[in-house]
Amino acid sequence: MAMGCSFISVAAIDTYNFANEENRKQFKTLTDELRCPKCQNQNLADSNSPIAADMRREIHRMVEEGQSNQQVVDFMVARYGDFVRYRPKRDSSTALLWYGPIVLLVVGALVVLVISRRRSAEVSKPNPNLADSDQERLKRLLGEDENKD
Repeated sequence: MAMGCSFISVAAIDTYNFANEENRKQFKTLTDELRCPKCQNQNLADSNSPIAADMRREIHRMVEEGQSNQQVVDFMVARYGDFVRYRPKRDSSTALLWYGPIVLLVVGALVVLVISRRRSAEVSKPNPNLADSDQERLKRLLGEDENKD
């Protein structure tokens, strides 16, 4: 006998009243750009954690007071740290984060280039252990015969 059960998940939906459409857009932009400190991989708009709800309320209050995006972000960074930014600022403390992958890619390309040049140089060098006739045959097989017509 099988019994079918359905569970309905009820999530709290925040509703905010805005003085104008510009404030609503500013609120949406900020909640999309700031990260939830608890969830770590969700923005404030998508997070259901209590801290995200508190942060959304605070952002709503600040937007309705007429504060700019930068003022709101600065307040959130001062309170929760740089982690709340999805896109960290570019400065000396984050240089490795921004430019490290490029440096690693360039270093990797240089290593591959050096290794491939060394191998090609080793292949083209005559082997002193081979007789002259074998050396000529090897050149012909490799297509490096200089007297080729």
